[in-house]
Amino acid sequence: MPQPVRRASGAHVVYAELRGRILSLELRPGQRLYEPELSAELQVSRTPLREALRLLLAEDLVDQLPTGGMVVRPVSAADIRELYGVRAVLEGLMTAEAAGRLTGADETALRGLVARNQRLVDLPEDAMHAGHDFHLHIAEVAGHAWAVRLHGQVDGHMSRYRAITNRTQDRRSAALAEHEAILDALLARHAERARRLAEAHVLAARDAALAGVRLDEVSAGGIGAPGGRPRRTGA
Repeated sequence: MPQPVRRASGAHVVYAELRGRILSLELRPGQRLYEPELSAELQVSRTPLREALRLLLAEDLVDQLPTGGMVVRPVSAADIRELYGVRAVLEGLMTAEAAGRLTGADETALRGLVARNQRLVDLPEDAMHAGHDFHLHIAEVAGHAWAVRLHGQVDGHMSRYRAITNRTQDRRSAALAEHEAILDALLARHAERARRLAEAHVLAARDAALAGVRLDEVSAGGIGAPGGRPRRTGA
């Protein structure tokens, strides 16, 4: 049972709570959001709740129904292709930039992050966070302000799909091997190879996400196919 947001004051507190639940899949794709239930659970009035929902709508994390109600935005193959396509280009650009800016301290940090990924590869959530931290550090090293800004916008939406791509041991092991290859290219200061490997890594994750969504569409216990019956909040 989700813990209520106690003493929540303001739409942004409610927004942050709901956003976190959506990205972690605690609020499931296609799930109907009922204001009376959310207001009672989060212990807030309707005014900040409605403003929070408007912020989520502007971020494309919820959809508005013709009746005026809200549902968590369903996952879709089209979104996966577009998001991962954009991310592949950005990751390739930032990884290539990072190859030319790597310091000794960066090498040590990246080696440590890959070693952490190796230790946690059998644990879906931990492996997911370890891999994500590796990419975030590469972005930091790259120092490409616009790429980092655009990556940040895409990254939040992709949180829901990371949970799908990291489900299987085969994909987690493959992702680790891809991280190791990217690290080797960075340590060799081979920018173009690092770019190619980073792009290929993201596109492999895209294919895993597409396969996961297809499985969920035919699974009664899945995360909800687009167009499926909305789930009720708290169900």
